[in-house]
Amino acid sequence: MRPCARLVVLASGGGRTLENLYARIQSGHLDAEICLVIVSSSDLGATERARRLQLPVLVIGPKNYPDRDRRNDLLIGAILESRPDWVILAGWLQLLPIPPQLEGRVLNIHPALLPAYGGKGFWGHHVHEAVVKDGVPVSGCTVHFATSEYDQGPVVLQTAVPLSGEETADEVAVKVFAAETEAFPEALELLIDGRLTWHDNQIFWGDSAPE
Repeated sequence: MRPCARLVVLASGGGRTLENLYARIQSGHLDAEICLVIVSSSDLGATERARRLQLPVLVIGPKNYPDRDRRNDLLIGAILESRPDWVILAGWLQLLPIPPQLEGRVLNIHPALLPAYGGKGFWGHHVHEAVVKDGVPVSGCTVHFATSEYDQGPVVLQTAVPLSGEETADEVAVKVFAAETEAFPEALELLIDGRLTWHDNQIFWGDSAPE
């Protein structure tokens, strides 16, 4: 019997994505376990959620480790020590330095249809405000592999959300997050089941990946 996938979750916000993944695991819809949660500050909603869910949590962020190199060393060390199958960026706002051991195993979710509204500075409410300002008819979310550049990795899955043009940024955020709660577990399930694989910064379906 295949062991369940080990997940390390990194969060810098309220922790709703973390709790959504936890709920999917508990309901039996996702064959995984969250073996570590890393948060960037002790006063985040994600920190409180992780503790309430009785998940192991570490605080590694600019406040308690202001030296970036030291912080990154501790971050990567903690991740590798947990031996994850997948690293989940659940609203993680720092660029994660990805060592060779973790290439093709770090997933991010972005609250827009990349490449639109992606890159440095486009995160959270900044994205939704830009969408409303431009009056675009559709937004959505993108699950993609993380790389050394913001929002540049291969796309695993995208979900579109139609807009009327009358929504506020808050209303767009609600609609997009509803899509995220389905998209992230679905993408992760595809990877855990081996129906989708990473090879040399490309995505392959089924058995199409080169040897």
